[in-house]
Formats: sequence, C-alpha cells, structure tokens
Amino acid sequence: MVCLGNICRSPIAESVFDHEIKARGLEGQWFVDSCATSGFHVGSRPERRARLTLEKHGIETDHVARVLDETDFEEFEFIFGMDHQNIKDIKEEAPVGSKAKIEMLGDYDPEDKSIIRDPYYDNGSQGFEVCYTRCLRAVKAFLDKHSQ
Repeated sequence: MVCLGNICRSPIAESVFDHEIKARGLEGQWFVDSCATSGFHVGSRPERRARLTLEKHGIETDHVARVLDETDFEEFEFIFGMDHQNIKDIKEEAPVGSKAKIEMLGDYDPEDKSIIRDPYYDNGSQGFEVCYTRCLRAVKAFLDKHSQ
C-alpha cells in the first residue's frame, strides 16, 4: 500500500488488509506493508486521526512510515497506490523487469472505483472515515477475487 507520506491512506489500507486477512483465517497466505513515495514523514507513526479511525473500528497499527524501495518490487506481488500520482511515482521507481502488479486500490471498490482521496489537510476526521470505508470495501473485494 503506497501513498505520498505513509501516515494516512496507506497505513489505513495496510491495517485494514491485515485485519481482514486475520478475520478470514488467511494468515501466511498474504503479507502486507505500506510505504511512501516521499520521505516527508519517515520514522513517524500514522497521523493521529488515522490512528483514531482505526481504533474506532477495533483495528490496531504499529506502523512506522518508510519510503518505497527497490526491494518492495521483489517482495510483493501487488503494489497499490491510492491516486494517479502515486501510481506514476511507483512506476517511475519500478526496476526494469519487475513483476509486481502496480494497481490503484480504489479500482477494487465496488461502490466507487476511483482514487482514495488524501484526508491529511481536512479539518476533523470525516475524511479519514471515508478513507477507511473505501479501503475496507476495496480490500474485501480484492481478497474475494484473489483468495480461494
């Protein structure tokens, strides 16, 4: 899961994916992590509103922000961006011959196939709740399609 700073959307998506894996008994079949396309927040925990949103839904996170690196293209079968700029940045970082599938997570959302908007500059927590809901629907649809 990749977004600009790795403190809002991508750690929410990572935590939701991990929670859903456990709920479905799929531990060991999937490994999930998240990172940033920029180094703005490296070493930081997810933004407070992101943590509170996850907490509200009974989901824990111990994530610390990091930047996308070349090993991610070897370790992961799928690399999800949250918006078109993320996808462009991820593709620019992809090493020649990378087999990782680069996709937009929101494309799996059956109700709203589009970008997952960054709530960082919003006032309040509503944008984080929308982000959580979008990630949950997309992750469930992805796992329905790719886990048997």
